[in-house]
Amino acid sequence: MKIVIQRQNLVQAIQHVQKAVSGKTTIPVLTGIKIVAAKDGLSLTATDLEIGIETRVPTHIEEDQIVNVIEEGAIVLSAKYLSDIVRKLPSQTVEIEVKQNYLTILRGGKSEYNLHGLDHEEFPRLPQVSGNQIFSMQSDILKDMIRQTSFAVSGEEIRPVLTGVMFTLKKGSLKFVATDSHRLATRESSVEAPEDLEIHNVIIPGKSLNELGRLLADDSSLVDLVVADNQVLVQMDKTQFYTRLIDGQYPDISRIIPSNFKTGLTVKTKDLQGAVERASLIAKEHENNLVRLNIKTGGIEISSNSPDVGKVSESIEEVTVNGDELLIAFNSKFMLDALRVIDSEDLLIEFTGSMSPFLVKIPDNPNCLHLILPVRIY
Repeated sequence: MKIVIQRQNLVQAIQHVQKAVSGKTTIPVLTGIKIVAAKDGLSLTATDLEIGIETRVPTHIEEDQIVNVIEEGAIVLSAKYLSDIVRKLPSQTVEIEVKQNYLTILRGGKSEYNLHGLDHEEFPRLPQVSGNQIFSMQSDILKDMIRQTSFAVSGEEIRPVLTGVMFTLKKGSLKFVATDSHRLATRESSVEAPEDLEIHNVIIPGKSLNELGRLLADDSSLVDLVVADNQVLVQMDKTQFYTRLIDGQYPDISRIIPSNFKTGLTVKTKDLQGAVERASLIAKEHENNLVRLNIKTGGIEISSNSPDVGKVSESIEEVTVNGDELLIAFNSKFMLDALRVIDSEDLLIEFTGSMSPFLVKIPDNPNCLHLILPVRIY
């Protein structure tokens, strides 16, 4: 194999696939990136057997030549060394040449590196995902849906299904749900899908979605999602992202979302976020990051008290309160996680009681919802 490629295009391709390189493995080939040179360009692939990413670099982009394939072939190179070397090379182009016994030469300017490669035949093949369960949506919307839900997945493997985000598709509406049993986040959006296509109980690992979110473009370009028995494939412009699914039945969340409320609070998102952040400086992690919210007719008070540290309180008067006065406590981390992903100037919080789950919403927008369980005040 022998190619010459524009360095910046190679750097970008490596950055895309490197997200799937295995960090902890006893299988050497999984620490590498597979590079395949063909007449129509270059493909780079990485996988940790949970997710797989493949991206293509065409020989030409518009009128500019990006890759010159002098000799076709394939090699697996250490992701760490390949990335570090290519980023530091002093030239605008990089020459990669594979010799006998997988010895690979990388040249740029007056620099020349010799790297020991691995046989590409030992590299795992990415799954062949096909089927009629396919739909399309805007890249930026999918990215937002991931950002607004994946933070709520569980970090514990005791209940594997809770480490993932569950999605359903019905009548052209896609819904993401994530919960760790102490809080819940949901987000809905319309997508381009056949009217009769229904998909239920598809659970994608939260870690996989976070990596996908880093790949997705912040624009309205369309991406395709293909759902198979145990895999999901996301097809972007020149990149394909594969992830395995989590097997199991996701809990029925409809039973835990309250429908009747005794107290409603409308407040500026940034006002509440700032006050909770300041109160959390006193809150102790081993005490559930406890912050109190005291809702009165004329305003609200956010406070925290730690006997060995001190206490803090802050009032917000620019609020609208409907219903009963209420004193409730919550985990400040859970509240801040929700507030930081809400893209709205105002938010609505609805309470049923001091020991019942409460909802954080965007007024007049049912597509985004957060539920948080309160903490008992002793």
